[in-house]
Amino acid sequence: MALLTVEDALARVLNGAEAAEPEHVAVEHAHGRVLAASLQALLTQPPFPASAMDGYAVRAADVASLPATLTVIGVAAAGHPFAGRVSAGEAVRIFTGAPVPEGADAIVIQENTARDGVTLIVREGTIETEFLRPRGMDFHEGATLLAAGRRLGACEVALAAAMGHGAIAVHRRPRVAVLSTGDELAAPGARPGPGQIVACNHLAVGALAQAAGGEVRQLGIARDDREDLARHFAEATGADILVTTGGVSVGDHDLVAPALQALGMALAFWKIAMRPGKPLMYGRMGTTRVLGLPGNPAASVVGARLFLVPLIWRLSGRPVEAALDTVEARLGVDVEANGARQHYMRAVLRPGPDGLAEVVPFPLQHSSLIVPLAEADCLLVRPPNAPAAGAGSAVRILPLDV
Repeated sequence: MALLTVEDALARVLNGAEAAEPEHVAVEHAHGRVLAASLQALLTQPPFPASAMDGYAVRAADVASLPATLTVIGVAAAGHPFAGRVSAGEAVRIFTGAPVPEGADAIVIQENTARDGVTLIVREGTIETEFLRPRGMDFHEGATLLAAGRRLGACEVALAAAMGHGAIAVHRRPRVAVLSTGDELAAPGARPGPGQIVACNHLAVGALAQAAGGEVRQLGIARDDREDLARHFAEATGADILVTTGGVSVGDHDLVAPALQALGMALAFWKIAMRPGKPLMYGRMGTTRVLGLPGNPAASVVGARLFLVPLIWRLSGRPVEAALDTVEARLGVDVEANGARQHYMRAVLRPGPDGLAEVVPFPLQHSSLIVPLAEADCLLVRPPNAPAAGAGSAVRILPLDV
């Protein structure tokens, strides 16, 4: 099977993928979720003219010439409005957030006043319009403020609540099952046996999936045995995505693909023109999408960042374009010409001599190395057959965080 480009492989991964069905959640549990329907304001904010300062609510005409002497007729505080009306020559003591009494159209801040009992003297200052927040200054009832497909961060959740929504329709989180494979793997915390290493790829892949919006279930470690693989695959029943790490190359012990095909997986592709991560597999098994990642840590993480994250976004109802948006950066060192496969070099951003950010790839790019992977904050994207580039050249980078 010929090597696919990254773009063609991603198109096959996303083909036919649609957002999961909506569900209603309480607004306090909506952080990180994706709106299934646009939200309209059920309220007007603020619902009344409100004071932005501590001071006095007055008629602007009464303080057009200073000093001015007024009579204080009451108090307005947040949650405790003044019930009367401000007439000529009158003022109401008012605190931040309180409704401005009827008849008043200006706020005098307390620093510009002197008071003796009910007598108020406005000594100096100007009437600033921002001291009075008009009704609907933020938004009006009926306005569409959050569009379908928007991921709800902290401020979006606050806005949804302020709009009057106690529960909102969001897409169900995609269910992601993650399975490590290989006789050489020992569980984290266990003492590795002869010829073994500690399994860690599943943790990085699971963390990426969770950050992207997936509901992650770890299936443990399957041995290089078709029966053991089949038992673990059965535990992924109901998952939208099954992600495996390891066992997808061409060796005698790489049994993931044939074991899945024996269970009915339709293979969509295997091998991509990229590094790290050439032996990456994708297929469908019933309603479950299967992503087989290579066993080397960098290859596993890069593959998950390029294919798993956008797939989760699509199934979450989130526009996928931003998941793979690269940004321009400036090289901090010289890099060699690239080969025929698109290269995703682990790299860091650091200030250059002039203070502007530069991207610097690690000198060692072997896909088995975990320390550079943990220190990297981005991937330097080198297109196929890109010529050598000198320090200061413009390049494209992909953030590792999602």
